[in-house]
Amino acid sequence: MENVLASAVGEMLASSGNALPALAVDALREVEWGRSASLASIERGRVVGTILKGMSRVRWHELTHAYGSAKEVPGRLSRVAWGDALTSASALSDLGFWLGELSVFDATAEAVPFLWDLAVTDSVASRSGVIQLLMTILEQVNPPRLDIQYAAHQAVLDGRGLADRLAGDGDPAVQAAAQDLMAAIDNHVCEACRPA
Repeated sequence: MENVLASAVGEMLASSGNALPALAVDALREVEWGRSASLASIERGRVVGTILKGMSRVRWHELTHAYGSAKEVPGRLSRVAWGDALTSASALSDLGFWLGELSVFDATAEAVPFLWDLAVTDSVASRSGVIQLLMTILEQVNPPRLDIQYAAHQAVLDGRGLADRLAGDGDPAVQAAAQDLMAAIDNHVCEACRPA
C-alpha cells in the first residue's frame, strides 16, 4: 500500500507543480502512523486537483476567525473538498463556526472564493451545506469592521452567476440551497454594502 500511495503522491506532485493537496498529506500521515490510507482519497485529490487552487498563497496564519488564528482553515477546506460525506460535513461545521456563525472576519473574506469552488464541484459531498454557509456569511455583520463585512459580503455577491448555475443543478438539495442563496443575494442590503 505504501508503494502505491508513494507512486500516486509522486504523480500528483509532478502534475501539480509540487503542490501537495492536504488530503494526500493526511493519507501519508495515516501510513506513517500505521493506519491504512484510502487510495480513493488520493485519486479524488487528482480528480479535483484544480479546486482550491491558490489556497496556499493565502497567509492564513495572519488571519483570524471567530476563535483565533485561521491557520487551520485550509485543512478544513481540503477536508470538505476531498473527504467522504462524514468528513466533509464535520469540516464544514467547523468552518461554519469559525467563519460565519458569530460574525464575519478577515479569514471569511479570503475563504469565500474557495467555498464557491467547492459549491460548483460535483465531487464535493456537502455542496448544499457549502451554499448554506455562503448564505450565512452574507447575513452576518461586523459593525466595528465594516471593511471586513463589505469584503466578505462582496465575495459572496460576486458569485451570483455561480449561484444561478447551481440553481439548475441535478441535485435537489443543491438546487434549493442555490435558489435560497440567489434570493438572498438579490435582496441583500446592509450598512457595509449599500451604495455611497
